[in-house]
Amino acid sequence: MANKLISQMGLQSSISNIFAARNIRTAKDALSLTEFELMELLDVGLAEVRLAVAHISEAASPPCQTALSVMKERCHEFFPTQLKGLDEALGGGISVGALTELVGPAGIGKTQFCLKLSLLGSLPTAYGGLNGRVVYVDVESKFSSRRLLEIGANSFPEIFHTEGMAKEMAGRIIVLRPTSISEFTECLEKLKVLLLQHQVKLLIIDSMAALVTGETEQGASMNQSLGWHASFIKSLAEFSRIPIVVTNQVRSQISAEASQYTFQARRRDDVLEVPERFESQLVAALGIQWAHAVTIRLVLEAKSGQRFIKVAKSPISPPLSFPFSITSSGISLLSNDGIEMPGPQINTIHCQGHNDIINFDGGRLL
Repeated sequence: MANKLISQMGLQSSISNIFAARNIRTAKDALSLTEFELMELLDVGLAEVRLAVAHISEAASPPCQTALSVMKERCHEFFPTQLKGLDEALGGGISVGALTELVGPAGIGKTQFCLKLSLLGSLPTAYGGLNGRVVYVDVESKFSSRRLLEIGANSFPEIFHTEGMAKEMAGRIIVLRPTSISEFTECLEKLKVLLLQHQVKLLIIDSMAALVTGETEQGASMNQSLGWHASFIKSLAEFSRIPIVVTNQVRSQISAEASQYTFQARRRDDVLEVPERFESQLVAALGIQWAHAVTIRLVLEAKSGQRFIKVAKSPISPPLSFPFSITSSGISLLSNDGIEMPGPQINTIHCQGHNDIINFDGGRLL
C-alpha cells in the first residue's frame, strides 16, 4: 500500500498536480514528510495539507474487516493448478492477490510448471482457466512457445485441435524479456497500467534470482533493491487481485544456517536438538528478507531419481510433499496424498538423481 500512486487516489486535480510537480508520487513519499515540510514543498496552507494527508492515509490503509468477511471474500480467490492434491492442500490453488514462489535447482521443472500455469491463465473458465491475458517475464530466455503448445495439445486436445484456438491461446500470453534489474524495474512500473488495460489475470516472473545475482551491485544496496522489488510486486498482486508466481534458484548452505527457526529442530526428552547439518547442502536463494515477502513457497526437488513438490510455506497448509513427473502434458502428480514432513526437512532442498530425467527431445527439462 505504501507504493500506491497519489494520482490514483481521487485527490482534487489541483493538489494532485502539485504533488506530481514536486515528484511526490506515492503514499510513502507523502507520508514520510511532516506537515510543515509538505507546506513548504507544496506551497499551500496547513488546512490543505492536513486534508490531503488524511485522504492519502485513508486511501493507502487497508480497510478494517472481520474474520467472517475475509473468509467470504477469499473463499473463491484461488487459481487452481489442476494438480488435485496440491490444490486441496492450498485451499483451492494458488492464492489471488498474493506472491507464490517456486524454488528448486536447475532442470527440476520450475519453468515447466510456469508454462502450464500460463496456459491455464489463458484458457476459458469452462476448462478451469482464468480466461484472460498472462504476462510472462522471461528473464533467462527459457520460455518455449513450442513446449507451451505441446502441453496444451496433450492436456486440452478438444481446444487446441480446433482451428485457430492454439494461436488464440498463445496470443493471450505477453512475454517480456528484461536483461537487467533496471530494465525489470521499468517493466514493473509499467505493469500496473498493463494489468488493467489488457485484462491480465496472471503474472509470472521466471526468475527473480537470475535478475538479482546477475548484477555486480552487492551488500546493503542490493538488499535495499531486493526489498523494494518485493514490496512492489506484492503491491501489484494486492492492487490488481491476481496471482503472481515467481521462480527462485538455490544456493549452497552454510553450516551455521542449518536450522533457521526453532520449529525446524527436533525434540527429545524435552530437550531441543538443533541439527548441525542437513543431508542437503541447498537452500532457497535471495535470503530471509525475500522469504518473508512470499506468501506461499513451493519447493521442487529430487531424491533418488524421483521428483517431489513440497509446500514449504503456506498460511493454511502443513508442510506436505507430493511426488510428480513431467510428461507431454506438463507436470502431473503421481499421488494426491501428500506426505507430511518433519521440521528439519521443510527448507532443505534435495537434488539427487534428477539429471538423468530428460525431456522428449533429449534435452534437460527446466
